[in-house]
Amino acid sequence: MEIRITASGTRVAVVICAASLIGLAGLACAGVAQAGEYHVDSCRTPSGAVAPVDGWSGSVAPGGAYDDYALNTCAGGGALIAALGDVTTHAAFIDKAVWTFKAPTGEKIAGATLWHAGDNEGGGVVNATYQFWLAGPSETEVFAECIYTLHCSGEGERGQPFSGANRLVVPGSHLGTSLYLIASCGGAPGNECKAGVGDSNGYAAAVYLYAADIVLEQTTGGHASNVTGELTTAPAVQGTSDVAFDASDPGSGVYEAVFSVDGQVVQRTVVDDNAGRCRDVGGTSDGRPAFLYVQPCKPSVSVDVPFDTTRAADGTHRLVVSVIDAAGNSAPVLDRKITIANPPPAGAPNGTNASSQATLSARWVAAKRARIASAYGHPHTIAGRLTGPGETAIAGARIDCTATPAYQGAKPVRMACPTTGPDGRFTVRIPRGASSRTVKLAYRVHLGDALPVATRTLGLTVRAGVKLRVSPHTTSMGRSIHFAGALLGGPIPHGGKQLVLEARSPGGRWVEFDVLKTSRHGRFHDSYRFKFPGPVDYGFRALSESEADFPFAAGASNTVRVHER
Repeated sequence: MEIRITASGTRVAVVICAASLIGLAGLACAGVAQAGEYHVDSCRTPSGAVAPVDGWSGSVAPGGAYDDYALNTCAGGGALIAALGDVTTHAAFIDKAVWTFKAPTGEKIAGATLWHAGDNEGGGVVNATYQFWLAGPSETEVFAECIYTLHCSGEGERGQPFSGANRLVVPGSHLGTSLYLIASCGGAPGNECKAGVGDSNGYAAAVYLYAADIVLEQTTGGHASNVTGELTTAPAVQGTSDVAFDASDPGSGVYEAVFSVDGQVVQRTVVDDNAGRCRDVGGTSDGRPAFLYVQPCKPSVSVDVPFDTTRAADGTHRLVVSVIDAAGNSAPVLDRKITIANPPPAGAPNGTNASSQATLSARWVAAKRARIASAYGHPHTIAGRLTGPGETAIAGARIDCTATPAYQGAKPVRMACPTTGPDGRFTVRIPRGASSRTVKLAYRVHLGDALPVATRTLGLTVRAGVKLRVSPHTTSMGRSIHFAGALLGGPIPHGGKQLVLEARSPGGRWVEFDVLKTSRHGRFHDSYRFKFPGPVDYGFRALSESEADFPFAAGASNTVRVHER
């Protein structure tokens, strides 16, 4: 299925997710390869504000005169300057000052506008001349040049950065991965450009770059995985709901989460502004974002993004969540049908027979305790009832539900809860794959009241789920067996989760023989070489112990059997 998400300007994100065709809600698909583009401002922004010169590097030719310069004065409102001084003579074909812009690996320059000026005050002599030129994608592929002996003593208007005379659009045939600004002494080897003549800055030849607007193209997009959160499983949502995921991008970095309802974008959220680097500074006319750095956004993030469901009308909708990089390339996160059910305006009585003396009772259907423990992958149901004085049922009342996952720093997340029935009863379903959590139920006598008049708190402890495979199942001394598996559920810590591999012989106790870490996606591999002769039948398992940054209790994998001959 293809869903086209249109945004402001000309950027379009395309989401293709086969998972939606077979009902796998919450499953992230592989990233979609597209050619996205973004602007990078250098030295000055279009508004004239000072900008960094990320991607540019200056150099002078080795063996040249000591007064060859590649200077960066942009921070003081100046320019990038490639220049030869007037203190010494300069050797033809040797003395050279260069500023080079290089596109990041895997990207190319799709367009560039430069504001520059320059002069050749040092003049020329027989077989030697001061000159400057602009080139790309190599130093010898020149698209603008000024050579004194060819009657060009200067170009542009120095000191007037955005003068029309300074503006130069780089021809498409000269776009690639690099741009060059070069000042040099040209001519036949063995000759010299003279000394003692220069401009007011003491430069015999100089080229100034006041500003650059470079469009970078990135053809490889990002990828999203480990998708969790209320939006992935809840049949109905209200207020602020969330989706959590890991995302990575090989180029410009992970930029925004885009929420589309029935094909219309309703929310864009910058997932991590990277200390201010991953912010669109604007000023473009083509709708593409502009940044001050060639790789503005983080290459990988683990985020929990809230979605304001009030941006869409109540009812059943197709919700598509995608993550885009700074170039506009899109990777799917979520594609599913969901029901939005937000409450009526605040202040109305919450249910028939609404009462400030309400009693809220709730329990796990599987047990009568306030906290239960479970293996991974089982659904659970809470049954409750809301009554007023004298056991009078409060019907049609909204119960507020929040869940706080059991990992360090977790914040409460709103859950979708049904309204109470005619008898005041209600049920809340916790989906398969949910982590350990604390569920809080609350009743407010008026919709929108700041404080509830009745609450109930329940706890769920879920043992970690681990899948383990082994190959081969029959071996002998001196040979190895290989383990592979996956830790289920999430979110998994960014650096992976520690697991313990254990083994035992028939009737023996489990003995630890290795400790490893999963990948950030929960996968792991290991091997073991047998050192002693058989025959023995062994059992192996992987154990996930409780840790503060993983929202599951200790749990063990299935046991795999190996026979040593």
